[in-house]
Amino acid sequence: MQFLAAIVAVFSIAAGIIGLTNGENTVQLLAGTGLLCAFTTYKAPAISSFLRIFAAIFATETVIFGAIFLVAQVGFWPASLEDYALPVSLPLTVAIFAILVYAISFIPVVRSMTYIADRYFNTSDPTRARIWPFPSFGAPERWVAITMVIVLVVINQVQVGVQVRLSFFNRDFFNAIQNKDETAFWAQLLTVFFPWVFVFIATAVVEFIITSTLIIRWRRWLTESYVGRWLDAHTHYRISLTGAGADNPDQRISEDVNRFIDGGQTGYGIYSFSILLISTMSSLVSFAIVLWDLSAGLTLPHTTIAIPGFLFWAALIYAGIGTLVTHLIGRPLADLSFARQRYEADFRFSLARLREYGEQVALLSGEPAEKASLRTRFTAIIKNYFEIVDCRKKLIAFTASYGQLSTIIPYIVTAPFYFAGKIQLGVMSQTGRAFGTVDSALTFFITYYVSLAEFKAVLDRLISFDASIERAIALGIAPRQEKSRTEDLQLEELTLRLPDGREIIKDANVKLDANAPVLLTGPSGSGKSTLFRAISGIWPFGEGAIDLPAGARVMLLPQKPYVPIGSLMAAVTYPAPPEQFDEAAVRAALLAAKLPDLIGQLHVEDIWSQRLSGGEQQRLAIARALLAKPDWLFLDEATAAMDESMEAEIYETLFKKLPGATIISIGHRSSLLHFHKRHLEMQPAGAGIFTPVEARAQAAE
Repeated sequence: MQFLAAIVAVFSIAAGIIGLTNGENTVQLLAGTGLLCAFTTYKAPAISSFLRIFAAIFATETVIFGAIFLVAQVGFWPASLEDYALPVSLPLTVAIFAILVYAISFIPVVRSMTYIADRYFNTSDPTRARIWPFPSFGAPERWVAITMVIVLVVINQVQVGVQVRLSFFNRDFFNAIQNKDETAFWAQLLTVFFPWVFVFIATAVVEFIITSTLIIRWRRWLTESYVGRWLDAHTHYRISLTGAGADNPDQRISEDVNRFIDGGQTGYGIYSFSILLISTMSSLVSFAIVLWDLSAGLTLPHTTIAIPGFLFWAALIYAGIGTLVTHLIGRPLADLSFARQRYEADFRFSLARLREYGEQVALLSGEPAEKASLRTRFTAIIKNYFEIVDCRKKLIAFTASYGQLSTIIPYIVTAPFYFAGKIQLGVMSQTGRAFGTVDSALTFFITYYVSLAEFKAVLDRLISFDASIERAIALGIAPRQEKSRTEDLQLEELTLRLPDGREIIKDANVKLDANAPVLLTGPSGSGKSTLFRAISGIWPFGEGAIDLPAGARVMLLPQKPYVPIGSLMAAVTYPAPPEQFDEAAVRAALLAAKLPDLIGQLHVEDIWSQRLSGGEQQRLAIARALLAKPDWLFLDEATAAMDESMEAEIYETLFKKLPGATIISIGHRSSLLHFHKRHLEMQPAGAGIFTPVEARAQAAE
């Protein structure tokens, strides 16, 4: 960007010299604006990467368009191309755009938007892309994205240029009709209208293809980024521990990411609004110049007072009043949209949870309670819905009235001049079109207010989700996980806390010998499961040290195992992919886990957590452990749903099939003592505080 800034500065100095030579104030204005553009371009590395793309585009165009303009100023522009000489407004406009991009980068809401967008445009991930009809090629993902954005901005500017050209066609076309000039009529239609319309259609098709490609690539990358940050380092678990994290992270990843980029059903996300705003600003400047020029020489009706550009000022005042009223009416929409997404997600989550626990609800005859709960959640949706309806009905009443008036205002303003014979029908028609375009650009806020409010709600949800992830990552002081050179596992001065800060385990100093099974018992709420989770490395609250044998594979089976939806084989091998294990090994594991009836259903896809009983799910988890062959296996009441005889068979199987594993169990049945060499018990060490101590040891038979 510094090199580009230097080029802009050189151009601006050249423009200043030429302006002083020929005495043209507009050229001097271009030089001054160019120097400011050079400064903002030089400072651009400090702003958002996403916005920096636009700043670079506009700075480059300032030099290109400005150089072409200066060529004409010094008399080197070919006389045959005189009609195509660029006006000073073109380089001046893009220079102003570059300055505005730098300025808006400091607006808080823009920073929030670019905080999310920049991740994609900063990534160094490699990718492959293909431009038809050429073969695919490899490149960093960000360069592919940046290239597509640049092409889209240029296409957008070409389309604005075509619209401006067609506005002059519109003038000449209607003048030909008024003058009954058949030759001019067909000439305008065949040599101007059709060629330029074809160009516009072609660019629209190319724009659609590139836009669609950019959006899906962006969404894929950002979704993977959020999924990774949410799942890595057990962050999703940490968020759930606090109870104050972002609600419904599934919705934020699946829906809000899409709505942030593409807008979802509204069709307007960060990309859409960025390109749309550039298009609107380009149209505003281009047609404002047309409108200003059309006002030249016109006086206020029935007076001799001439106000330079008074048609533009009329559009500006009219749009300003409309924008202010729209904001006053629609101000609550952003908060209401934020709440709506939360209410909808809560309702869907309740329905999904009811389906998951359908058997438990049925056993308790809890259907009336569930209906009442669902009714309460849906009532919140209805209440929010009518609040949105109330706000939007007022907004629609005003914007519809405003829109209807907007179509006739330019004709009301220009009618006195037309009837007085000062302008022709074509000029009146062109004025109406230019006024309408300028008014539409100035009323961007009015036109897209609802979409902007919904986008703001999506942005707030993603920002709060980001904040929740960051808090979870920095949460608590996790015990040190150290790699010991010995084969034993050592707890040193280990203190664990609950999410609210209360200590539950204090100064635990325990050595767990390899190949010496241990039973841990204690009253409910004494921290047994918390201790296991700390050893597994997922509990973030506490301090002290946990020395694990170097390279040791640790596996923890909870009381209620996770059984993913899909094939039974995938459920047994989880988290490893099914192809990692031979089918024969999976069948043998199921047979050893006392699940012979499931052997023939390995490729059946189902919601297995609903088909299998609690005991069967626990035995499926045992089969999973037999396949994984961990060095340290922690069983957190992982056999509690089995009867004692089945539990005994399972323990015998574990010791037989996993001779190299050290088994540490939490349980309450005295029969478990038979299978463990040591017995640790959680003893009180203060009010609500416990510590594991040696109880007694019993050799396994």
